Amino acid sequence: MTPHSLAFYADVITTGTLLGLKPSATPGEVTAILGDDYAENSLDSTSMWRDYGMVEFHWLRSSPEHPWEGHHFSLHVHRLSYWGGSLVNKPLRDHYGRFARRTDFTKLRRILERRGTPLVQVPQPGDHVDEFRQPASGVSVMSVRGPEQAGDLYAIFSAMA
Repeated sequence: MTPHSLAFYADVITTGTLLGLKPSATPGEVTAILGDDYAENSLDSTSMWRDYGMVEFHWLRSSPEHPWEGHHFSLHVHRLSYWGGSLVNKPLRDHYGRFARRTDFTKLRRILERRGTPLVQVPQPGDHVDEFRQPASGVSVMSVRGPEQAGDLYAIFSAMA
């Protein structure tokens, strides 16, 4: 059996969705699945994101008169190392169970390989992270290279194709 949080991350990477929500989901669709416990943020009238703790959904629009269009969602797994599993919102905990403070990227990669979901490393100039991409789903995965928390899963990003 796959540990709870590893199963969640593997599902997101394999499908490019979060509990069935695609990066293109509307704010209303996201609220219907993840609930209304979020912080809403905006830099201007054409961009918005909702922070659900570990999960963020992002939207854009061409003007205030136009509807929001989904752009991407991200899983900020690194936040769990500071705040623990209580940072994960209730619908995700109800579906997947407990979330660990740290996730070993090597274990996650082995689970993905067993599922037939390979990750391809992306050349990246960053000093402290490695980036990987899942070709079929288009999901990007980042792991910590060092010096702190080396080998940990850092973040997952699912964007519009």
